Amino acid sequence: MEAHSSGLSRKRKRVELNGEIKDGECVQKIPLRTLGLRDPAPFADEVEAAKTPYVRVSMEEAQRGTPEDRPVRVYADGIFDMFHSGHARALMQAKCLFPNTHLIVGVCSDDLTYKFKGFTVMNEDERYDAVSHCRYVDEVVRNAPWTLTPEFLAEHRIDFVAHDDIPYISAGSDDVYKHIKEAGMFAPTERTEGISTSDIITRIVRDYDVYVRRNLQRGYTAKELNVSFINEKKYHLQEHVDKVKQKVRDVEEKSKEFVQKVEEKSIDLILKWEEKSREFIGNFLEMFGPDGALKHMLKEGKGRMLQAISPRQSPSSSPVREERSPSPTFRLPFFTKTSSPSFPPVHHSSAHFKKRQSYTSGTA
Repeated sequence: MEAHSSGLSRKRKRVELNGEIKDGECVQKIPLRTLGLRDPAPFADEVEAAKTPYVRVSMEEAQRGTPEDRPVRVYADGIFDMFHSGHARALMQAKCLFPNTHLIVGVCSDDLTYKFKGFTVMNEDERYDAVSHCRYVDEVVRNAPWTLTPEFLAEHRIDFVAHDDIPYISAGSDDVYKHIKEAGMFAPTERTEGISTSDIITRIVRDYDVYVRRNLQRGYTAKELNVSFINEKKYHLQEHVDKVKQKVRDVEEKSKEFVQKVEEKSIDLILKWEEKSREFIGNFLEMFGPDGALKHMLKEGKGRMLQAISPRQSPSSSPVREERSPSPTFRLPFFTKTSSPSFPPVHHSSAHFKKRQSYTSGTA
């Protein structure tokens, strides 16, 4: 009975729960408009009864479009516990089945739901109120029947019943909508996969401890949550441990960030050092290498030193001085021009000198 189904009356993109487009159809922009919906849908027992006799509309007439004062009355029923987007999409499909549709939504009571389906999270008044505030709903039937009878259909002047086409096994029947389908009053809709009341409850049950701790943090008492004293202390201890773990994770993240910054700075310093090293080596080779500036400087200095030490040659264009005649020298008559006298060194003793002196004096 619960309406989980959903379909789209216009082309729109199918979007996964994580926001990524699965397969897209072009979505046309629609003009911004403000709908005059200010009040919730009224309950059926509060609506003024129609005075005209009930004459059911056929499928062909409904699809062609009916007069404004005679909309096609479509009925959709369900439990609508924890009203979610799957419910809203199902009602949107029912509302958009025909050009002129008046959507009546039946909500089953607590007693009927507990008997045929099970316990609900929201009570019947909460579920009635939730459905009445859906924008697609025109009228709400409280305490709706589990199986639709001809009397109920006539009372509410129903033309078609909207629900997904999957057989609904309940109340000893293979399909509670079988007689509606045979009468040609069934208008199928599509289910919304991945979202249902049972799925939501499964999430809560699966993560029970997380949600108990969540509500304890928000001020709910252990008694309100039906939690024993020992479990309450356990949850508080788990919460404290989780806070410590979170602090440790924060410190680890900050440490990782610090290490990453140090690594980045180290890499920058190494790159700068390599760059300076290459620059220093290049300057060194430029100065002291085989073809460096120092070698040229030494060669140039050596050339200048040799030039300074060597005597200067007179220029070829300078006038030649006249050679002077040699000064007259005294020559002995027995020496030739080419030969010059050479006397060996003579060592005279005193006796030889006296003998020579006596000889010279006698010859004289």
